[in-house]
Amino acid sequence: MQEGRKVGVVLFQLGGPDTLENVEPFLYNLFCDPDIIELPLGFLFRRPLARWIARTRGAKVRKYYEQMGGGSPILKLTTRQAMALQEQLSQKMNVKAFVCMRYWHPMTEEVVQQIKKESFTDIVLLPLYPQYSMTTTGSSINEWNRVVERFGLNGTRVRTVLEYCDHPLFVQSFVENIQTALKRVPHEDRSRMHLVFSAHGTPLKLVAKGDPYQSQVGRSYRAILNAGDFKLPHHLCYQSKVGSDKWLEPSLHETIHKLGHAGATHVIVVPLSFVSDHSETLYEINIETREEALKEGIRHFDMCPALNANAHFIGALADVVLRQWQAE
Repeated sequence: MQEGRKVGVVLFQLGGPDTLENVEPFLYNLFCDPDIIELPLGFLFRRPLARWIARTRGAKVRKYYEQMGGGSPILKLTTRQAMALQEQLSQKMNVKAFVCMRYWHPMTEEVVQQIKKESFTDIVLLPLYPQYSMTTTGSSINEWNRVVERFGLNGTRVRTVLEYCDHPLFVQSFVENIQTALKRVPHEDRSRMHLVFSAHGTPLKLVAKGDPYQSQVGRSYRAILNAGDFKLPHHLCYQSKVGSDKWLEPSLHETIHKLGHAGATHVIVVPLSFVSDHSETLYEINIETREEALKEGIRHFDMCPALNANAHFIGALADVVLRQWQAE
């Protein structure tokens, strides 16, 4: 432990509405993000457009959260991750972890103001997005920089983790979750299982701009398959498409449809880019896609939970934070 150094670790995450009343304001914040919606003269039209989208989609999205219990669990789960990480890192540094949500509280300005009240020598920014995208890690870093420019951090040294898409402990956490899901299947049926890895989609135009997300998702996918050696059919797909732009393919819906028509009867969906359970896993996969799969004749449908506070995953986060902290 280096004497005199106090480290703040800021965990970036998307955030989610904690109540049904907060669904619309959450959507407004999301669609106000210039890294999500690019517009000519965006400073004039972005806010009215975001307000219209939030109103238009609000009722439909509220129904998702109603089926999830009335709100997103992402803050609770991210706080657990932060506390587990802080406990592990405290063996090697004087550290305090902060949860920083992009579109709902605690948001970036709140977190920067908290940090300014204490004397940190170092800050490590830790996105809870294992694969870098302009729309996730990039957006969180851009917002951080905008807020810090306004409020300052008094010369504190800041380091940023950009990705850890094939970190061995990150990979091992997936292998462990998949093995647990396979144990829920009778031994004689395991050879029938298809592993469907589902990552959050992004618009194809980002690939043309050099966004490394699709490539890093592929690296995660291959590393997990190599480490797990499952010897089962496997598929990579994408979910959560919004708008009319062309997105990464194939979609999760298309993949399930094709598997059902091909006679598949056993499927495990592995959320590949989600480290905390929220609407994309708890509703889109575990409710919506499950219903689709049953209609397609898939008798056994299971979903690996997101990594949440998996010990291997927390170990991966601790390792990448330490590496950034120690970097010159």
